[in-house]
Amino acid sequence: MSLDIRREDFAAFFEAPFACYGRDAYVASPLKRDLKRSLDPRQNPLFRDFARRTWFTAHRNGRVVGRILAHIHDASNLKYGQKRGYFGMLDCVDEADVGRTLLDEAGRWLRDAGCDEIAGGFNLTITQMIGIVTDGFEHRPYIYQDWSPPHVATLLESAGFERYYPMRTFEIDVRNLDPDVLLGKTSRALLQDPEWRFVPIGRRGLTAKLKEACVVLNDGFAENAMFVPLTEDEFLFPCEGMTAIIDERLSWIAYHRGEPAGVYLCIPDLTPFFHATGYRFRMTTPGTSGSSSGTRSRAAVIFYSVRHAYHGRGVNSVLLHHSLQAMRERGYTHLGVSWISDTNAASLRQMEKLAGAAVASIAPLPEGARVILDTGRLDARGRGGCASAEPAQRSAVALAASRQPGRALRRSGCAGFPRAMRRGGTT
Repeated sequence: MSLDIRREDFAAFFEAPFACYGRDAYVASPLKRDLKRSLDPRQNPLFRDFARRTWFTAHRNGRVVGRILAHIHDASNLKYGQKRGYFGMLDCVDEADVGRTLLDEAGRWLRDAGCDEIAGGFNLTITQMIGIVTDGFEHRPYIYQDWSPPHVATLLESAGFERYYPMRTFEIDVRNLDPDVLLGKTSRALLQDPEWRFVPIGRRGLTAKLKEACVVLNDGFAENAMFVPLTEDEFLFPCEGMTAIIDERLSWIAYHRGEPAGVYLCIPDLTPFFHATGYRFRMTTPGTSGSSSGTRSRAAVIFYSVRHAYHGRGVNSVLLHHSLQAMRERGYTHLGVSWISDTNAASLRQMEKLAGAAVASIAPLPEGARVILDTGRLDARGRGGCASAEPAQRSAVALAASRQPGRALRRSGCAGFPRAMRRGGTT
């Protein structure tokens, strides 16, 4: 039967992953209300001021069988001198014609908008959920982590996309972890220095602290690949409702002489609860508030950052130490750490220290080849008093296609884009 492609049918777009994979699959969806807000340029500062978007759904016999988001981050293209478009939220049944057709629709829209390459998955920018799962499909994602079944990565590679920017996510069992393993001589000195303060981020004054976190994020991430500084409005937009779910001892901010120097943002993982409700509740739904934290076992790191002037001084180790200590005291058992680039040696060493086992790396690809953001999952076991960190590697795929004369346009997997032959970025 032929496919029916619809543009900007929100109800079908939200329903697609559940229809494609079933209600029991590890779908990691935004809440329905939050997804609608995110795609609305009247509400989302990203699309109001810096980007454009559309989305498509595929239907067969009256049933939704796939979806894709296409978007252009104009501020990123301006900063990096590119004409790049992106895809995200690619979900489809395991039928090649469905995925190819969706990629073609996204590619045509991006080409008509002036783009000459496509990358993904990005939901929606480098600071949010990115990547395509390439391994570890059996593990439930944490909040702000994506999930897709094996055939999605297979589809993309068969369509001519290539892997680049390898990354990983991690899961740390904190039950037998001694947080003091993080504190070396430099970190301990900070705790004794009166010029340094480490303050938990609670509900009181939350907005002011989030604004400080935005400053630290922009400074600390400034040299990271693909990063574009966020405005306060962009940063605060996805934080709406955080007061309802924040655990007041999990997130921390560091001050040096009264100025914010580092931030560690961690929240309870409500993915299992949201999954049980079909992702149709608001963040303020009864049962999601901090009073229910006694029923929670997992927490997730949203991001951590230290301003460049304070790199190498043990700031992040102290922040993570305080959070892990609070997690143990409050009965949490596992921590999910969002994607870490394979080039981020400092963060990988920290994960290795917590895991007590070596972290595997991905073999480099030949120069000139652009690769999907790849994150397989590792099986690292803890030793001694350290935690077991299973790099819940699931992400990291940014798929790209760029100009190369002489290639058939269809080789890209998107109408109008040839096969990618560019070097991947690094953090």
